[in-house]
Amino acid sequence: MCQIIDGAAVAKKIREEIKKDTQLLLKNKGIIPGLIVLLVGDNPASQIYVKHKVKACLEVGFNSQVIKLSADTSEEHVLQTINKLNLEPEIHGILVQLPLPEHIREEKVIAAISPKKDVDGFHPINMGKLLTGKPRFVACTPFGCLKLLEEYGIDMNGKHAVVVGRSNIVGKPIAALLLHKNATVTVCHSRTVNLAGITRQADILVAAIGKPKFITDEMIKPGAIVLDVGINRLATGKVVGDVDFAAACKIAGMITPVPRGVGPMTIAMLLTNTLKAVNYLYE
Repeated sequence: MCQIIDGAAVAKKIREEIKKDTQLLLKNKGIIPGLIVLLVGDNPASQIYVKHKVKACLEVGFNSQVIKLSADTSEEHVLQTINKLNLEPEIHGILVQLPLPEHIREEKVIAAISPKKDVDGFHPINMGKLLTGKPRFVACTPFGCLKLLEEYGIDMNGKHAVVVGRSNIVGKPIAALLLHKNATVTVCHSRTVNLAGITRQADILVAAIGKPKFITDEMIKPGAIVLDVGINRLATGKVVGDVDFAAACKIAGMITPVPRGVGPMTIAMLLTNTLKAVNYLYE
């Protein structure tokens, strides 16, 4: 029987540890971790994500606020806002909720965040540090995937890991993390020829392609570990992953469900990065 990787349970454990560390930080140094979330526009999904992030921060004892800017806010104003936040000593982490309105260049905004406050791990400097094996901040979702593998005692050394998806947010960072754990990594994408033939070779399969139930049981090696990063809302309102969960369970050895899999870990890693940012700021 396929073992379910319970991301919600692991995330809860991490949040409890962070709460204790935060209390000690306040007691010993008088410091409260501070996270600002910048929300531009009124994207409904973004508003929900931001609400969850702020709630999680407050639950562990962080100071967390949302700066809301209208959808027609100029790129210049967004950059000015970030520059001011970079200079605020009580703000340790800055998160810009994506996507941004079309007239605002995402790469320009991300690059404006101080690398020492980039708790999302998207800044080019932090991406470069990850690729060279000396990470400061790692993007939260791939970081969460790695933590799940570690928590469940999965040895990545020498394993063949296949990542389906090559985004800067998930695909490329998780590939780098797995490489650093001595896995042999193959990255697949929309132009990959014979995708199923490659995914069937995976001891560890990471699905991050953004298509509901795209990965079927015929694409999975018997006994493989499957991490489903996808969050797709169907017309019925049901949320499903990139993996056909019911079918995959019959052949995989271990699998993350959607929800309660990778999703909760993403927020847990945001909290982890914010706590780390306190130390980086005082280096």
